[in-house]
Amino acid sequence: MESSLAVFDIDGVVADVRHRLKYLDRRPKDWNRFFAAAGRDPVLAEGVSLAKEYADSHVLVWLTGRPEHLRDLTARWLDAAGLPGELLFMRPAGDRRPAREFKAQQLARLARESPIEVVVDDDPEVVERLRGLGYPVRLADWVPHSSTLRTAQEREGRT
Repeated sequence: MESSLAVFDIDGVVADVRHRLKYLDRRPKDWNRFFAAAGRDPVLAEGVSLAKEYADSHVLVWLTGRPEHLRDLTARWLDAAGLPGELLFMRPAGDRRPAREFKAQQLARLARESPIEVVVDDDPEVVERLRGLGYPVRLADWVPHSSTLRTAQEREGRT
């Protein structure tokens, strides 16, 4: 029997990015420092607990808008948080599509391989898009979704 997938975003779901949003609130935005600080993201206990709960009975997949060049840093962060990091799908270099488009395409690929039981994401636009496509989606609402992060995800396609 094939295992169903639990697909989780990282930023705003299991990783608290609020400490690094200051790098995006300035002009010009400092993307290098924003991404460099990702290794210091505090754990979001509610999201980590939910991910571990799903990992007990599902294949846990990470689908993040983080750029591919953060793969090693992200894998180390997941490991330090006690989370499996083997299945990590990240935004390819130069891909600036809105998060809702990038994630919808990636989920379509994943759904061809295994049934998707749940998708957990903090971006209301991603959640709306994926629900509209028929995916079972849960909004991670344990941290308020900031307008700075929304702009980075949906308008600039950077995370």
